[in-house]
Amino acid sequence: MTALTLSTAAAPGLRADAIVIGVAKGAGGPLVAPGAEAVDKAYDGRLAAVLETLGASGSEGEVTKLPAPSGFKAPVVVAVGLGAEPEKDAGFDPEALRRAAGAAARALAGAKKAAFALPLAEAADAGVVAEGVLLGAYSFDAYKESAKDTKDGKGAKGNGKAPLAEAALLGGKPRDKAYKAAVERAAAVAEELNRARDLVNTPPNDLNPEAFAAVAQTAAKEHGIKVQVLDEKALVKGGYGGILGVGAGSASGPRLVKLSYTSPKAKKSLAFVGKGITYDSGGISLKPAGHNETMKCDMAGAAAVFAAVVAAARLGLEVNVTGWLALAENMPSGSATRPGDVLRMYSGKTVEVLNTDAEGRLVLADALWAASQDKPDAIIDVATLTGAMMLALGSRTYGIMANDDAFRSAVHEAAEESGEPAWPMPLPEHLRKGMDSPTADIANMGERMGGGLVAGLFLREFVGEGITWAHLDIAGPAFNEGAPFGYTPKGGTGTAVRTLVRVAERVALGDLG
Repeated sequence: MTALTLSTAAAPGLRADAIVIGVAKGAGGPLVAPGAEAVDKAYDGRLAAVLETLGASGSEGEVTKLPAPSGFKAPVVVAVGLGAEPEKDAGFDPEALRRAAGAAARALAGAKKAAFALPLAEAADAGVVAEGVLLGAYSFDAYKESAKDTKDGKGAKGNGKAPLAEAALLGGKPRDKAYKAAVERAAAVAEELNRARDLVNTPPNDLNPEAFAAVAQTAAKEHGIKVQVLDEKALVKGGYGGILGVGAGSASGPRLVKLSYTSPKAKKSLAFVGKGITYDSGGISLKPAGHNETMKCDMAGAAAVFAAVVAAARLGLEVNVTGWLALAENMPSGSATRPGDVLRMYSGKTVEVLNTDAEGRLVLADALWAASQDKPDAIIDVATLTGAMMLALGSRTYGIMANDDAFRSAVHEAAEESGEPAWPMPLPEHLRKGMDSPTADIANMGERMGGGLVAGLFLREFVGEGITWAHLDIAGPAFNEGAPFGYTPKGGTGTAVRTLVRVAERVALGDLG
């Protein structure tokens, strides 16, 4: 991962491959953002005019490179857009800083060191810039031959360039505890988020449920997290009919992983539950051509939960956090669950399976009920659950449903604070009737319209009585099939990790909801 340092050095004398500055979009053209005063002075105060001549406007994500002025030890200045100029006496939006830092880090692939002279008005700004750098510099090259051939052995991007090796945050205060803490937090969260991205990007022939469980066991041992893995025999003995039913058609058996981080100072407890379908063919209800190619990402919810629990442990948060990874591979075979089959869930309820491609809710149902037995103060599940949510909110925003309006609002606030676009969604009671079954207690499908909300209503049936619960449907933003933007790469994004960590932080501080 890119090394981070806080530096009080002046930009002209710093040895680096590039100096990164911020540019805002003003009413009369680009404006040089605070933090780059020394750079602007070296251009005789005409840096904004030079950038405008080069076509820069300050629009968010825009990257413009130009030769450094005479006397600078760095050969290049990289100007990155911050978007609209903030209101008077207001600072730059944290997400704008985060995205700008990420865009610059991506543009500097192959560089050994870059100095970031972005606006750092306070310690929190250093944290978001650090986070943006670490997330923007991410690359997944484990399966590329070019990664083995780089001379420095650090791996390479598809263009043969290794990720930015080191970033110095100019204007940071190395001896200030708040600045140090902000950067250390950013490093812990970003590193675990990038681990979640790695898991999502790993091809399903190398990441089946057993392999995922092994990764979780290794990380748990490293960070002092208690781990329990239920294999097929244990799942059969426990009566986990949902997880077993989904995994019945695969040669790779399902797993249920429980990760438990405990703090001696904790007063509250949280349970995070993640959908972990390591590959989703749709089962007997086979997906049509063109819908299978990215289905390795159907375990993104479990990856987010795993990363969030490890991050909570690394940060030493004063809250108990349990993660449940419901892992299975959904495949068609002679042993697969069929449409029309009835499964008896861990809760004892029976479910008529009308569509085997509505499998995520089945594994989550068992995990939600298992999590409920510990009686946590709140449960949050995370899942790439429905295409309907993508239709509703697009590819960059996830939906939040809950059995408590105040908790839903609090989770939404945590998402906004983290820079993760999300939107509160309802659970209309009239849609519940569509899941009535003449054969079982409930069917796994209901009305087609509002399908994402129907899925949320199904999950609610398996949350223990009196437990506050929220459901995050991350189907849209979990996997980016388009071009990279800001700090978001192509492929796995790590969506929801930062929201979950922020929720845990707020619960630890006693200020959630």
